[in-house]
Amino acid sequence: MPKNREFDIIVYGATGYTGRLVAEYLIGKSGLKWAMAGRSADKLAEVRDLIGAPADTPLVVADASDPATLDAMAKRANVILTTVGPYQLYGNELVAACVANGTDYTDLCGEPAWMRQKIDAHDAAAKASGARICFSAGFDSIPFDLGVLMLQKHCIEKFGTPAPRIKGRVRAMAGKFSGGTAASLKATMAAAAKDPAVIGYLTNPFSLAGGFEGPAQPAGNKPEYDESLGSWATNFVMAPINTKNVHRTNALTGHLYGTDFVYDEMMLTGPGDAGQQAAEYVAKTPMIGTPDDPKPGEGPTKEERENGFYDVLFVAEYPDGRTARLSVKGDKDPGYGSTSKMISETAIGLSEIDGAGGVTTPGAALGEALVDRLQQHAGLTFTVEG
Repeated sequence: MPKNREFDIIVYGATGYTGRLVAEYLIGKSGLKWAMAGRSADKLAEVRDLIGAPADTPLVVADASDPATLDAMAKRANVILTTVGPYQLYGNELVAACVANGTDYTDLCGEPAWMRQKIDAHDAAAKASGARICFSAGFDSIPFDLGVLMLQKHCIEKFGTPAPRIKGRVRAMAGKFSGGTAASLKATMAAAAKDPAVIGYLTNPFSLAGGFEGPAQPAGNKPEYDESLGSWATNFVMAPINTKNVHRTNALTGHLYGTDFVYDEMMLTGPGDAGQQAAEYVAKTPMIGTPDDPKPGEGPTKEERENGFYDVLFVAEYPDGRTARLSVKGDKDPGYGSTSKMISETAIGLSEIDGAGGVTTPGAALGEALVDRLQQHAGLTFTVEG
C-alpha cells in the first residue's frame, strides 16, 4: 500500500555490485523519491559520486548486524529494495523490520529453504501489517514466474481453461551468474548440513506453496530428447528455485493454473549428436558452486552486461494435443544487467500499486502490471509464439 513516507524506495546495499547498478538505474526515474543505504556513509557518498547520482541523493546508514538501524530505515520508506545477501545470513532482521512496520520489501533471493522459513514466521503478521514481502525479483524468478502467468492467461483466453502442463525451456542465454548467487548456494548447502529439514524444502517442488501438495513433477535433471521441440534438453541450474516460485504464485492466485498443474524447466542444447553431447556435458559439469565462481561484489564489465541476453520458451500442453507457446526475452545479461532492472521495476511497482500484505511473489503481487513495466522500461519482451 502506498504509505506516503519520506521515500518511495530505499536501496539497501547500494555500494555493492548489483546495488550500484540498481542505484544507477533509479537515477533516471523522475519524480521518484529514493535513497541509497549501506553500512558506511563515506562509501555511500563515494558510490553516489561515481555513478553520477545527484549530490543531494539521500544516504541512509543501516547495518544488518544492528537491528535498530534496520527498523529506523524501514520506517522511512514505502519499499525496501535489498541486494544484501545471502539473505539467510543478512536478511532475517530486515524482513522482520519491514513486517513490523508495514513496509514493502523486495530482494533477489534464490534461497528456497530460507524463504520457506520466512513464510512460516511472517506471512500472517505481514498480512496484518500490510507489508508485501516479495522475494526473487531478479532472473530468479521473474522471467519464469511471469512467463508462466502470461502463457496461462493466454491459454484461458484461447481455450477457456488453463493448461495442466507447461514446460519452461531456456533456448539461449549469454551472461554470468552473480557472486551473490554463488554465495547463496554455498550458504544453503551449509544450512542443509546442519538442519535436515532444509533438504526437504529444497527437494519438494511445493515447499513454498503454503501447505498445498500437487501432483508429481518431472525431475528435469537428466538429458532427454524432446520430440516436440526437436532438441535435446538438460538440467537448468535455476530450476529448483524457479519452479517453487511458480507453484507459489499458483497457490497465491487461488490456483489460477489448476490444482493438477505440472511444470518443469530445462535448457535446450540442440538436435543430433552435438545436442546430445552438449546436454551430457552440462549435466555432469557444475555451472555454479565451483572455485571459479565470482565473489560477492564482483561482476562483469559494462560491455559484457550489454552483450548478454536470454531467451526462454514456455510450452503449454493439453492431453488432447492442443498447445500454446510464449517466449520471454531479455536484452542484457541475466545475472546483473537485466536483474538490476527487474528488481528496480518491482520496487517501483510496489511503491505505486496498492495490494494486500503477505509473503508473496512478483507474479502474485503485481502480475500483468509488472509485465507492462518490464516491457516498457527494462528490455524484456513477452511474445505469444503460437
